[in-house]
Amino acid sequence: MATAESPDHVLIVDDDAEIRSLLGTYLTRNGLKVSAVGDGKAMWRALDVGQGGQAIDLIVLDLMLPGDDGLTLCRDLRARSEIPVIMLTARGDETDRIVGLEMGADDYLPKPFSARELLARIKVILKRVRSLPPNLRPDDSDELLFAGWTLDTRHRHLVSPAGVVTSLSGAEYRLLRIFLAHPNRVLNRDQLVDLTQGREADPLDRSIDVQVSRLRNRLGDDPKDPQLIKTVRGEGYVLSVPVVGPAGAHGSGGP
Repeated sequence: MATAESPDHVLIVDDDAEIRSLLGTYLTRNGLKVSAVGDGKAMWRALDVGQGGQAIDLIVLDLMLPGDDGLTLCRDLRARSEIPVIMLTARGDETDRIVGLEMGADDYLPKPFSARELLARIKVILKRVRSLPPNLRPDDSDELLFAGWTLDTRHRHLVSPAGVVTSLSGAEYRLLRIFLAHPNRVLNRDQLVDLTQGREADPLDRSIDVQVSRLRNRLGDDPKDPQLIKTVRGEGYVLSVPVVGPAGAHGSGGP
């Protein structure tokens, strides 16, 4: 992250040289350090070496790239890093947005878009990352227990009551962490979108509902009569079981 001496470092991954140039110029003029590459191989090199000697704080990743596409790169990135990702999509189709979020993207922006809007979203995400409560930070406890399930936060997977290990997508992991941080507390869609994606909710965007449904499926929670993540009509969703950390403290979720 940025310090008093260094600005936040954004990596743009887009095969369109004109877009790389325009965004690089605009973001630099607005106080960011910018590196830009044209494909996934160059992205990995930039992440490995930290261009200019400074680590990358956020990635702006185009969906359509030569070689590995943005979805593949985002999925692979999430297996090894928590660096925030904004996905650029050539289409505004809801399916693309949902799949991008499920692969671990923090936000999406359909083309064409304004550089000003991208800058605003970058600032929101970086602010959210800095303001994560202690119980959501990567160096938090290794395991969280609830209803016989175990979430391994170091390896980002679930262990069922029967001992079966299930991997989670980036979106599933973040959503479950939010629920586990606020057990027995109703969270509405706006709160869930803000906490998991760092942006304001679109009234027509049902991606949170889809993600809750997929998470219930991972947990074997009957969609017709869920016992873990319940729907509170007109309000939102609630994790209706206690959560226990390694120290044995039960979470209540607060007021």
